[in-house]
Amino acid sequence: MDETSAGGMVLDADRDRVALIGRLDRRGRLLWSLPKGHIEAGETPEQTAVREIAEETGIDGEVVRPLGTIDYWFIADGRKRVHKTVHHFLLLARSYELSDEDVEVSEVAWVDLADLDARLAYADERRLVRKARQLLSEQPLVFGPDRDLSPHGESP
Repeated sequence: MDETSAGGMVLDADRDRVALIGRLDRRGRLLWSLPKGHIEAGETPEQTAVREIAEETGIDGEVVRPLGTIDYWFIADGRKRVHKTVHHFLLLARSYELSDEDVEVSEVAWVDLADLDARLAYADERRLVRKARQLLSEQPLVFGPDRDLSPHGESP
């Protein structure tokens, strides 16, 4: 069985922080990760990333660029092998008030970019965040007169 999801790293560029979600695992441990969810019929991965981030964190985000894809296997319902592919994007936050109204999410928090490696539970997501930090250092986000973005260092 295959599943496809999308989500990403939503950045508050003014404060160098990223929104993370916390979910309880089967043992009751709080595991922090990037927000993500299933792609619905008719949605692009980018649209899914924006929707899922809004649902899970309360933040309105804008996709800036793709970060990469993670795929892995897991067991569902105790017996079904599932192959999951997750498309991740770098998004810029357009709102900043967090909300954890999604029943699948236990906590939501802004985390400083410098603290993400220590907070994120999954190695694949830590690698994506390191890639995003490298991209941002090579091509900082530039804001135009209407806070428009360009990942290429110029106003659109």
